Amino acid sequence: QVQLVESGGGLVQAGGSLRLSCAASGGIFRVNAMGWYRQAPGKQRELVADINRDGRTNYEDSVKGRFTISRDNPKNTVYLQMNSLKPEDTAVYYCRITVTQGLGVVTDNWGQGTQVTVSS
Repeated sequence: QVQLVESGGGLVQAGGSLRLSCAASGGIFRVNAMGWYRQAPGKQRELVADINRDGRTNYEDSVKGRFTISRDNPKNTVYLQMNSLKPEDTAVYYCRITVTQGLGVVTDNWGQGTQVTVSS
């Protein structure tokens, strides 16, 4: 029932910027934690950043100072502003949103993934 739609990936040169968006819809009572993960070829999926409902954020060490996660609660949307991109940031980026649905059911939902490629 819950659908996540990601947008904003693409190809950018090193040092450039991209902004990812992920909007949730369908059967939502409340959106809880929101986050971004990434998976590079041959590597495990890793947490990039997350944000709780109160706005408290957490970042993977390699992106601190370069990436900013934010959320718009009325729009059920999470953003990832990525600046000073490096080739090692190349990966498929996935949003993850934890949602409380009807009757208090909590579900963990993933976006379809969006490719970010940073050329050197």
